[in-house]
Amino acid sequence: MKKLLTVAAFLVTGVSAYSQAPASAQPKHPKNVILMIGDGMGVAQIYAGMVASKNTLNLERSQFIGFHKNQSADSFVTDSAAGATAFSIGKKAKNGAIGVDAQDRPQPTILEIAGTHGFSTGLVATCSVTHATPASFVGHQPKRSLMDEIALDLLKTDVDVFIGGGRSNFNQRKDGLNLMDSLKTKGYQIANSMAEVEQITSGKLAGFLADKEQPRFSKGRGDELSRSSKTAINLLNQNEKGFFLMIEGSQIDWGGHANDTEYIVEEMKDFDKVIGEVFDFAAKDGNTLVIITADHETGGLSINGGNTETGEVQASYTTKGHTGVMIPVLAFGPGAEAFSGFYENTAIFDKMMDALKLSDRKAKP
Repeated sequence: MKKLLTVAAFLVTGVSAYSQAPASAQPKHPKNVILMIGDGMGVAQIYAGMVASKNTLNLERSQFIGFHKNQSADSFVTDSAAGATAFSIGKKAKNGAIGVDAQDRPQPTILEIAGTHGFSTGLVATCSVTHATPASFVGHQPKRSLMDEIALDLLKTDVDVFIGGGRSNFNQRKDGLNLMDSLKTKGYQIANSMAEVEQITSGKLAGFLADKEQPRFSKGRGDELSRSSKTAINLLNQNEKGFFLMIEGSQIDWGGHANDTEYIVEEMKDFDKVIGEVFDFAAKDGNTLVIITADHETGGLSINGGNTETGEVQASYTTKGHTGVMIPVLAFGPGAEAFSGFYENTAIFDKMMDALKLSDRKAKP
């Protein structure tokens, strides 16, 4: 207990010293915001990855830490759709809903608002781009299962770069439409492999790495998240106004649903590698705010033992679904101090709006 109180006092002192710095030392508003979502990533998932990585992760470089409360409009335990929608529109939604409020009314997302104000925008995921989390930033549907409809919504959004799976929702649709032609008409360069994605050095990019979902890290996906994120940042950073980018480590959640500790650990380590690379970019750039969080925790993961020298993680689970625990929010860069404390998940939208100095919701959902 004494050690815990000492650590707590140190953290409070550190935050206070930072917040009381002279005005000239206060962080300025960032030009760019990168929101990184580790789907299903609670404190235990983070610590499992840390233990497996011999007691260290890149996300430890975060400067401020907070927690968000993530209940949805109709359930104590949220799903990814309502969880990500809270980040994207700043309003609670019902479980399963995408980019709409609790009354299923479409609301403009932070990505759409940023685009309307001249920022470049992007999405990168290790799942289909029409899956719940990325869809919540470009779609407006009452049900997350309406993936073909979400693909149509994406075409109405001027997102500059998106990379993930989900090709079949664009070219193997129930309505017979070939949205690849529509994407080309809108100026997108279409890439159908990681190598093709990396060949794009300017302009708009639609990157499809799978017909449906990408495989897990150890089953063939490898470092696609890292390479996709680097490509997206390089493309979006060409806009002098700035950019908004969402990067999702999607399959931490899938490991939790499977109660598969090895799956969780490998996806955490992959996500953390990208966190380190994004931090390196932000530190060099000096104008980028990085926010790392999750929509919810998955599996009720508990760490019962382990070894930081060998990387062994001993774990147990309470469910194959989601839980309702608070979720950590870690931030790095100018404006990071706004993310300390305790708040509703919807406040992340408000804090990102403030960071980019977006005072209104001027966008059409």
